[in-house]
Amino acid sequence: MLQVNRLQAVFFDLDGTLIDTAPDMGGALNFLLRERGRTELPQSQIRPHVSHGANALIKLGFGELGESEHENLRREFLEYYSDHLAVESNVFDGFDEVLSHIESRKLLWGVITNKPGWLTDPLLQQLGLYDRCASVVSADTCAKRKPHPMPMYHACEVANVEAKNCVYIGDAERDMQAGKAAGMQTVGALYGYIAESDDPPSWNADAFVNTPLELLPLLRG
Repeated sequence: MLQVNRLQAVFFDLDGTLIDTAPDMGGALNFLLRERGRTELPQSQIRPHVSHGANALIKLGFGELGESEHENLRREFLEYYSDHLAVESNVFDGFDEVLSHIESRKLLWGVITNKPGWLTDPLLQQLGLYDRCASVVSADTCAKRKPHPMPMYHACEVANVEAKNCVYIGDAERDMQAGKAAGMQTVGALYGYIAESDDPPSWNADAFVNTPLELLPLLRG
């Protein structure tokens, strides 16, 4: 159980935690595969890799490539994806209720992600979430990104809250590492993009949830 008696803010990772971006990230990868006459990959194969970004998805679809060829594919991937950010992507089921609960308690919430800002901001805007965030910290907001705690501290500074009074929720080990290093309480999102090679019990999160709605009793204390 989390200690929430002095809770000030709840921060979320983006891909695989707050928003299910796999359909559109996977759509961008399958676009590249189609363009090159290759077989598209099923979403079930793509989903576990989405949290690791464009480079991981290019490697999944095309294997090991030369630096130049990989970079060309990455550029084309990002160009296509940036034009299709919110075709099928949306908050995970249950988050409308979770965010409403947070806001009804006069708590703040925000996003701390390793997704670059030029993709993060328009995605949140297109889904009507950006203006509800107390702070949005992306991969290029700070000099370092997760698992370093710098983004966590920056989010707290912008929101004018103390890290020890915040909860961070994410679906990757680096999320738990960053949150812990900053002094936040951490929650592992097991509904997110978890690969077979991941070992969530070793992440040392303060709690785990299998669905977003399981956050509600945790945040109530």
